[in-house]
Amino acid sequence: MILQHRGQDTAGISVFDGQSINTVKDAGLVTTALPRDRIASAVGTVGIGHVRYATTGSKNPKNAQPMTMVTGSGQIAIAHNGDLTNYEAKKNVLLQQNAVFQTDSDTELIINILSRFLSAAADPVRALRKTMGEIDGAYALTILINGNLYAVRDPHGIRPLILGKLPDGYVVASESTALDALGAEVIRDVCPGEILEIGKDGFKSFMPEVPVQSAHCMFEWIYFARPDSVIDGECVYNVRREIGRILAKEHPAKGADLVMPIPDSGRAHAIGFSQGSGLPYEEGFMKNRFAERTFILPDQREREIAVRGKMNPISSTVSGKSIVIVDDSIVRGTTLKQLIIMLRDAGAREVHVRVGSPPIIAPCYYGVDMKTRDQFIANGNTVEDIRRILGADSLGYISIEGLVKAVRKSENDLCLACLNGRYPTRIDGEEERFQTRLDDHGSF
Repeated sequence: MILQHRGQDTAGISVFDGQSINTVKDAGLVTTALPRDRIASAVGTVGIGHVRYATTGSKNPKNAQPMTMVTGSGQIAIAHNGDLTNYEAKKNVLLQQNAVFQTDSDTELIINILSRFLSAAADPVRALRKTMGEIDGAYALTILINGNLYAVRDPHGIRPLILGKLPDGYVVASESTALDALGAEVIRDVCPGEILEIGKDGFKSFMPEVPVQSAHCMFEWIYFARPDSVIDGECVYNVRREIGRILAKEHPAKGADLVMPIPDSGRAHAIGFSQGSGLPYEEGFMKNRFAERTFILPDQREREIAVRGKMNPISSTVSGKSIVIVDDSIVRGTTLKQLIIMLRDAGAREVHVRVGSPPIIAPCYYGVDMKTRDQFIANGNTVEDIRRILGADSLGYISIEGLVKAVRKSENDLCLACLNGRYPTRIDGEEERFQTRLDDHGSF
């Protein structure tokens, strides 16, 4: 449940009981998909879990993870965060070889390729390395091969993965906050391109022979991760607060009375804007804490309906005031447009919008549901056009330079593709930022 914010479609666990892998999974949130009576039988010494946010493949429960397969080399279970950019091409090759696919998820492709290499190689690490040579894109993986646990991160480290130590073993997770909740000691982030073989008494690291340039997803710090997580060495809350401070310098709001966030993901940004501008910070929206994250809902109509059930203006805060609202990002703009209308209906005199992400202009192919250019309000519109569409009195985005400064990493270490259209992996029809390619480690 600690990582529920990363996916709301399905949830599942796979546990090795000493003889076989037992998997329990279903549609819905963790509490719905994994009630206590269903997971009581999932007992063992090693396991993996997953919450799904559908970006490749449908929301259908058949795509729930962990995915499992019985092979000639034993049982495999796999949980995957990210998206493969060569999924369709590789799947078509396997279909021509009479492979069977039961889902439309790219995770099944990974397990299919891995099973073939396991059959040809006695060493699971060698099979994993060969699998990495066949797949492209973003992937942070936890894998059970019989009773052995492996963790894998893609060569660019696009999606996060972190390793921790428990009193009686080890744990890997997408975010450090999950380790905190378990009382685990943080060891370090899994390195880009690294394979970890993890046992109760320790772990072995297998680094890539030829490292490539890192490209950590900047959207993790802006929106996706929990603010109390540390992603690749940088505290998410601190980054968001610094974004707000820089935003206040780049786009001050003269004459405004107060700063308020779009909760929850815009809160740290707004605190930083308040600190950077000297304007008082107030809570102007009351959020229904039981509402789902609207951005990762699968349908635009669902998102629109969810907004009013999720947010309600606090009239005593906003009535008669000139307000700066700070949001983490603007993708489609429909939610923010509704919120501005709600603020004006509650009596706000002026509504100024400040945004903690530069304009999003290009698709994400790596695990965030932003895949077509026509859904981006910034595509083909100037900032003034967007301001007018939203109905705001003014609008300001942080610059790419300001964002990079706030994250405290080199621009070369970040994936900024949705902001500049330059991608860290090869994608047909798109500009490739890095020309260094993984050597081909195998074929099928």
